[in-house]
Amino acid sequence: MLVLLPPSEAKRAPDDGAPVDLASLGSPGLTKRRTAVLNALAKVSAHRDALHLLGVGASLATEVERNTRLRTEPAAPASAVYTGVLYSALDLGSLPDGDARARADGAVRVLSALWGLVRPTDRIPAYRLSMSANLPRFGSLASGWRAPLAAELDARAARELVVDCRSAPYVAAWHPPVGAVDWVSVRVLRELHGRRSVVSHNAKHTRGVLTRHLLVRPGPEPTSPGELLAAARELISAELLDAALTPPGLGTRAHTLTLTVA
Repeated sequence: MLVLLPPSEAKRAPDDGAPVDLASLGSPGLTKRRTAVLNALAKVSAHRDALHLLGVGASLATEVERNTRLRTEPAAPASAVYTGVLYSALDLGSLPDGDARARADGAVRVLSALWGLVRPTDRIPAYRLSMSANLPRFGSLASGWRAPLAAELDARAARELVVDCRSAPYVAAWHPPVGAVDWVSVRVLRELHGRRSVVSHNAKHTRGVLTRHLLVRPGPEPTSPGELLAAARELISAELLDAALTPPGLGTRAHTLTLTVA
C-alpha cells in the first residue's frame, strides 16, 4: 500500500535541532532535483518581489524570509513539521509504537514542492513553497518533478495499491500509469439536508481519519480497491455516513473512493 498525501500549507518550525541533511532523506534519487529547487527557492525568496513571485500575501513574509536559510534552519521529522486539518486528524506523532509506526514509514509519502517525496521520519525544516508556484528560470514545479517522481514511484505503484489523498496541484506532479495500476483517489462529500457537496475542511479531515485508520487497524494492509472499500466501511458511524467505490472506465484501473460525511 502506498498512501500519497499533500503537504500542509501550515508548518510548525522546529525550535532547535540539526539542519536538514539532504543525503539522509528517503528516495536518494531525488537529491539532485531537491538541491536545484532548494537553491532556486533561496534565490527567489531573497528577491524584493519574493511575495509576488511565490504567490503569497504579506502575512507570510517571515516564512518566505526563512526560505533563504533553509540549509541552516533547525529540522525535525516531517510528522512534527506538517500541521493543518489533515495532519491533525492523522496525528502521526501519537501512532502506537511498533506496527503502526513501521507501516506509516513504509506506506505514507508526502508529495512536496521542495523535497519531492517525504517520509514521516524524514527531518526537514519548515518552508513555504506550493506545487502551483513557478520559480523564475526554473519553471513549473509540477512539470519539473514529473520525471524524477516517475523514476521513484512508477515501479512501486505497479506492485502496490495506491491510495491517493492529494489535491490537484500535487496530482499534476505525478500519477500512476493509469491503465496498469490500481489507483484509488479519495473523494469526500458532505451531506447536509439531503444534499451532497464538496467542502475543503471536511475533505482534509476525513482523509486524515482514513489514513490513520489504515495505519492502526489490525490485519494486513489493503491490496485492492475492494479491500480498501471494506477498510473504509469500518469507519461508518454518525460522522461517516457512506463509503462507495466508483468502478474504473474502459482501459483504466483508476477508481474513486467516495466518503460521505455528515
